[in-house]
Amino acid sequence: MEKNVGSTDQLVRVLVGAVAGVVSLATLAGVIGLPAILSPILGVVAVAMLVTGLTSTCWLYSLLGVSTR
Repeated sequence: MEKNVGSTDQLVRVLVGAVAGVVSLATLAGVIGLPAILSPILGVVAVAMLVTGLTSTCWLYSLLGVSTR
C-alpha cells in the first residue's frame, strides 16, 4: 500500500492514539469513571491511530483517494 499520511497528520494520529490508549487503560483500571464499554472501544481506536500513524498508510484515505503526504 502506498504511503498517504503526511508528517503533521502522522504526529496527530500518534498523539491521539497515545491519549486514547492511556484513557482506555485508565478506564479499565477504574481510575477514570467512564463506562466500562468505552475501554475496548478506545483501545481499538488507539491501536488504529497508532498503526496508521507509524506506518504512514491509511486504508480509508486510499479508499477515498486522499493523501496528506
